[in-house]
Parts: sequence; structure tokens; C-alpha cells
Amino acid sequence: MANINVTPLVDVLLVLLIIFMITAPVITHRTRIDLPTPNRTTTVDDAERVPLQIRANGSVYWNGTPVDADQLRAQMAVLAHMSGDAVLVLSSDDGTPYDDFARVLAMARQQGLGRFDFADQP
Repeated sequence: MANINVTPLVDVLLVLLIIFMITAPVITHRTRIDLPTPNRTTTVDDAERVPLQIRANGSVYWNGTPVDADQLRAQMAVLAHMSGDAVLVLSSDDGTPYDDFARVLAMARQQGLGRFDFADQP
């Protein structure tokens, strides 16, 4: 007479039941998040917009002209002094290291520029 021992099967099913009971409220709980809606209207801004391009090799172009670090710092200081509401439009190549981008952004903040715009195409 061969009998099947169902005790391990019941133990496994009870453990699975407990796991599902614990995880079910976590899965079904929803958090309400108010995301901003995209604004497709363009606003007219009279601020001076200066394009600044950062290339993948680390070179920087101010308004289409290549500049080194000292020239860039001087250009930013002049722009911050002459126009308080100037906008620096930053763009970079796909392979640009983050360190180069962060260095230029930190330099702009140090020189007093506070408004930035990020362009997706250099």
C-alpha cells in the first residue's frame, strides 16, 4: 500500500500563499504623481542668447569660434557683466565626456551666468 505524503506539498503552498498575501498590497498600491504637462507654446525672450558648443574631443566653441579655457572664462565674465539676463545655450556632441560639460557649466556659474538653455543639436 503506497501512500503519497502531502505534508511537504501543503507546506510549500502555505509559504507561497503567505508570499502572495504580503506582496499583493505592494503591487496594487498606486501613488498619485502630478506631472507637468508639456508646454508647446514658445515665449519671446529678449535676452541675449549665446551658443556654446562642447565637442567630443574637449574643444569648446563660443558662438562658433574655438576658444581655450582662459578665453572662455573671459567671454563668460564679459557676458555676465554686460547683460544680466543673458542665456548661455549649451550643446554637446554625443561622445562628449561629462567632466568636460560639467567643467564648462561650473565655470559659467563662477563667472556669474545663471541662465542656461540646453540644445539637443550642436
